[in-house]
Amino acid sequence: MKLILVRHPRPLVAPGVCYGSTDLPIAPGQLEQTLAALRLPAGVPIYSSPLRRCAELAERLTPAPLYDSRLVELHFGAWEMQPWDSIPRADIDAWAADTVHYHPGGGESVLQMAERIAAFHADLRRQHPQAIIICHAGAMRLLSACHIGLAPAAMALQAAQAGHQIPYGAMLTLNPV
Repeated sequence: MKLILVRHPRPLVAPGVCYGSTDLPIAPGQLEQTLAALRLPAGVPIYSSPLRRCAELAERLTPAPLYDSRLVELHFGAWEMQPWDSIPRADIDAWAADTVHYHPGGGESVLQMAERIAAFHADLRRQHPQAIIICHAGAMRLLSACHIGLAPAAMALQAAQAGHQIPYGAMLTLNPV
């Protein structure tokens, strides 16, 4: 299965804020900038996170995007919409010590997100030989790990250890393995 992953455009949020699964609109001008840069194949089904920053892009690419809530970014619980600098250092350190199982802000663990992404990937594999997925940086890292055959715990570990710099509007192609 070939997957084309596209990260959503820059959301309308202050720099340095933890926003995870908060439903944010796209920052002004960013949707047009992302659309101008994308070169996607025609006739390929487009799946999207239902969060606005993904859905607005998906709706401009196709009249009928396929929304799947399993593609939503990690839920950071009480950390959502808090400046990263205001989150207690001890909490950040606890997460760093167990990136797979820790529940940041009392929200979702990376393992829980990996399990839902793996389930999405398995369903998608049964339905399409190719798909475009409009999603979030965390989902992109997990889908990349899942696509090479890793189980959820290994997906979570690899995604947590991967660099976190996936630019807004970036496209990543995962070829059949």
